[in-house]
Amino acid sequence: MYNYRKIAEDVFYVGASDRRLALFENIYPIDRGVSYNSYLVVDDKTILLDTVDHAVSREFLANVEAALQGRSLDYLVVNHMEPDHCSVIAEIVLRYPEVKVVGNAKTIQMIKQFYSFDVDKHAYLVKDGDTLTTGKHSFTFVFAPMVHWPEVMVAFDSSNGFLYSADAFGTFGALSGNLFADEYEFEKEWLDDARRYYINIVGKYGVQVVNTLNKAASLPIKMILPLHGPIWRENISWFIGKYMTWASYKAEEKGLLIIYSSIYGNTADAMDILASRAADLGVRNIHMYDASKTDVSVLVSECFRYSTIVFASPTYNAEIFPKMEMLLIELKAHLFQDRDVAVFENGTWALSAGRKMTEMLSSMKNIRMIEPMVSIKSSLKSEQMEAVDSIAQKIKELV
Repeated sequence: MYNYRKIAEDVFYVGASDRRLALFENIYPIDRGVSYNSYLVVDDKTILLDTVDHAVSREFLANVEAALQGRSLDYLVVNHMEPDHCSVIAEIVLRYPEVKVVGNAKTIQMIKQFYSFDVDKHAYLVKDGDTLTTGKHSFTFVFAPMVHWPEVMVAFDSSNGFLYSADAFGTFGALSGNLFADEYEFEKEWLDDARRYYINIVGKYGVQVVNTLNKAASLPIKMILPLHGPIWRENISWFIGKYMTWASYKAEEKGLLIIYSSIYGNTADAMDILASRAADLGVRNIHMYDASKTDVSVLVSECFRYSTIVFASPTYNAEIFPKMEMLLIELKAHLFQDRDVAVFENGTWALSAGRKMTEMLSSMKNIRMIEPMVSIKSSLKSEQMEAVDSIAQKIKELV
């Protein structure tokens, strides 16, 4: 049975959602599932923009066949060669043996790495700025290297202002009948997943994203059709603005984020006290996470969100507590930068976590350390409250 959807007079959604998948890329928890979007344009020539993950291939192939209504497929555009979008290329070629596979040189090379069919026979090579006309529709291909793979490109249809944006502007989360972002309470229901998706999947490549956004700024975009998540047809500038903020590594909000690891609860108690002292001074928008209970992808996303962050960790085997160390490693890998940061450490017999955390944070760009670092020996003592209050006051001045 098919379930394709009409987006415009001759543009159809032929993708599908997967609510069974627990880990995206086998690493990021996705409690709400994920959608794999694909689009078919039925013109004088028919053109399919990207395929889907193998997990939803049955639904996808049924949708494509039904939407074509007996016609053959002339073109398959491959904007992105990651397997969650290219797993059905060989099946498409098998079913539609005359199809031309549209991609750039890097795309075609990657197809050869994944598949053994005669790629050159089907290849339709495009360069940055090339245009493909299918009748009424005219697609211009804009290269977007390292957003977030080197072969990525986007396709802009000048006939209707539709931007087929590959992984850009995507989000975790399965679609629930509605196709468009304005049909959901997006800021309430989707923004956290959109941020976590961008930061963890694309976040390292902020410079390249900004370059792509600057290219896109000259296009008269009326709709953004990503490969994951809802389609954008209203308030597009708001979402582009979010991307520009994230890609520029700027804090999205003024706020205090406290992330701690705690073995027996003493470090957690100290962070509760710090949060209360900051609140008493008038600090609002305070958020706290236990690094041992919260997935690191959420913590990385939240670090990109807020302006001022406290990291607190016990010493563990003379090192940083493993969950906290993993977070700092991930932040560095995603080029985390330009934040005000305080460090608390705890230890009973070998205080070293604070020094090592400070070294890791100081190796990141434009990280401003809030002094002093507070060292707790086993549990916070009354004589240390002056140092805690000093940190709280400095946070108040920053937030």
